[in-house]
Amino acid sequence: MAGAIASRMSFSSLKRKQPKTFTVRIVTMDAEMEFNCEMKWKGKDLFDLVCRTLGLRETWFFGLQYTIKDTVAWLKMDKKVLDHDVSKEEPVTFHFLAKFYPENAEEELVQEITQHLFFLQVKKQILDEKIYCPPEASVLLASYAVQAKYGDYDPSVHKRGFLAQEELLPKRVINLYQMTPEMWEERITAWYAEHRGRARDEAEMEYLKIAQDLEMYGVNYFAIRNKKGTELLLGVDALGLHIYDPENRLTPKISFPWNEIRNISYSDKEFTIKPLDKKIDVFKFNSSKLRVNKLILQLCIGNHDLFMRRRKADSLEVQQMKAQAREEKARKQMERQRLAREKQMREEAERTRDELERRLLQMKEEATMANEALMRSEETADLLAEKAQITEEEAKLLAQKAAEAEQEMQRIKATAIRTEEEKRLMEQKVLEAEVLALKMAEESERRAKEADQLKQDLQEAREAERRAKQKLLEITTKPTYPLTLQSAKSRVAFFEEL
Repeated sequence: MAGAIASRMSFSSLKRKQPKTFTVRIVTMDAEMEFNCEMKWKGKDLFDLVCRTLGLRETWFFGLQYTIKDTVAWLKMDKKVLDHDVSKEEPVTFHFLAKFYPENAEEELVQEITQHLFFLQVKKQILDEKIYCPPEASVLLASYAVQAKYGDYDPSVHKRGFLAQEELLPKRVINLYQMTPEMWEERITAWYAEHRGRARDEAEMEYLKIAQDLEMYGVNYFAIRNKKGTELLLGVDALGLHIYDPENRLTPKISFPWNEIRNISYSDKEFTIKPLDKKIDVFKFNSSKLRVNKLILQLCIGNHDLFMRRRKADSLEVQQMKAQAREEKARKQMERQRLAREKQMREEAERTRDELERRLLQMKEEATMANEALMRSEETADLLAEKAQITEEEAKLLAQKAAEAEQEMQRIKATAIRTEEEKRLMEQKVLEAEVLALKMAEESERRAKEADQLKQDLQEAREAERRAKQKLLEITTKPTYPLTLQSAKSRVAFFEEL
């Protein structure tokens, strides 16, 4: 009984100690994550958890953004998460985004993950036309985005239409010219082919280096009114405050760099910018919403702090990060060089193999042709030999008949009858016998010459056969190139089959 009571008490105590939690969804530029957060967590607790999960150390550029009634707001680090004016329906959603932008991306962005997140965010802003980008620059930026995603251009892999499903250009640029998607792809691919050898992080950094020179890069715009009630736009960025005409977000009417501002004060709905130069008039403005005023103040403080931080020596943490980044970059460079060498050696080996296969095929064809020529020579020689033998036998038979005709003539002469009639008949028979003997003799001579000619043709055919065999032997024994052990074995096996 006592044990059961103690067990129930222990369970109740454990139940009381378990903190209540709520689910948070974090949306980054390329992923979504969910976390269980304790009710007591402040904004910094959640922000640090997200940064640790991403492996991000350059935390000062980023924040957790949410929306209140069509107004953007950022999670405060020192305030409980659920004390913000956010939806209490779980999961509570925040967007992990860059809040502040660097003056020089190449010098300030150290970690590869930081560069990648900035690249994705700036690319989306350009495609959504929140940052104005001229057509030519848009094509060049698109080519770096393709390099970052697909690696080096390979015509055998990246064939026509491989960018058909990619969103690479702002719709404004596409609609500006009467060009087909195929024509745009061709222009982008022409630049893309020039970026061979650049790794993903290098291509993304080249993208940011071009994008940071665009007039609207990193600028947060707010609708304001001056003290006369004139509608204007306030731009807050890494360099200072800028006042724009609402119809022109590219060229400010007046700018207040951070190093020329003595003080920015905020009272109720009115902001006051006091320049260092007392000869310059104080500029006052206000916005229509309290939330917007608070956001402007946050951005002013954060951008000014980073502006001052950049002009001081790097902290020990940043120095360590830069040293690690240099080491990692050098390691990756060596790895890329090693892979490039291996690829080159593999390509050379494949070319050598292809050449060996081509030469082997050529030798096979030559051997086949020589073998066929030899077979034809042998067949011709056999036919000529057979024909010569027949002709020789015919010549012997004709010679024998001629001899018999001569003997018959002599016999007829010896037994000729003495009568005139018999003599005349005998003379006629003798004449016919002589003509026949003459014809037999001529035919015998012709057959003999034909037999001699056939013997000569037979000799030439056998000579041709000998030459064909000699050529085949030369082909099979000629050292045309250095063979590997495997190639030599293949060649021996091939000729053994022959």
